Amino acid sequence: MPRVSEEHLERRRQQILDAARVCFIRKGLHETSMQDIFTESGLSAGAVYRYFRSKNAIIEAITLTTIGDVRALLTRLAHQDPVPPLDETIGTVCARLMELTENDGPVRLAPQAWALALYDPEVGGHVRETVIAMRDLWALYIRRLAEAGALPADTDAEAAAKALFGLMPGFLLQHLLIGDVTPEDLRHGVRALARQSTLAAPV
Repeated sequence: MPRVSEEHLERRRQQILDAARVCFIRKGLHETSMQDIFTESGLSAGAVYRYFRSKNAIIEAITLTTIGDVRALLTRLAHQDPVPPLDETIGTVCARLMELTENDGPVRLAPQAWALALYDPEVGGHVRETVIAMRDLWALYIRRLAEAGALPADTDAEAAAKALFGLMPGFLLQHLLIGDVTPEDLRHGVRALARQSTLAAPV
């Protein structure tokens, strides 16, 4: 039946992605070969290539699925009424990022993907699109805060979005490499900085 067939295809596709993620975490994106993925998945080369034309296509699929989860969360927060305060939103997003690193979760691959994007044009294009899309959502959220009176009306949403996005990789790297940072740390830090208006030079 068509419905069963579609479900079977999706299960097989996910089987490949799960196997690839295991390989990527174990060996790294660069060192993992398609043969590694065939072996880990238990599927033939033809079966894997039916779904993904290359390793980069697999990396893209994992990236899009993972970032789609975070984008959906930030989209919901940006449209929430009333719009949640800045420290709460940062804490919520970082908590989700942390969850997606657990049990060899896909976000553990993010730093490798960033590095690969610096010299692989195909991966670089996907990563740039992802960064721009996330910054746009942060800008939307900042505009909502300004409209609600939580920020000055003339707040530069684009500049603020770039600054906020910059917090996410820093949080992730500290979590993965040091393990002593929590979403609550960022919430406390943002609140502390927001109270210290003298940290910002007059415009």
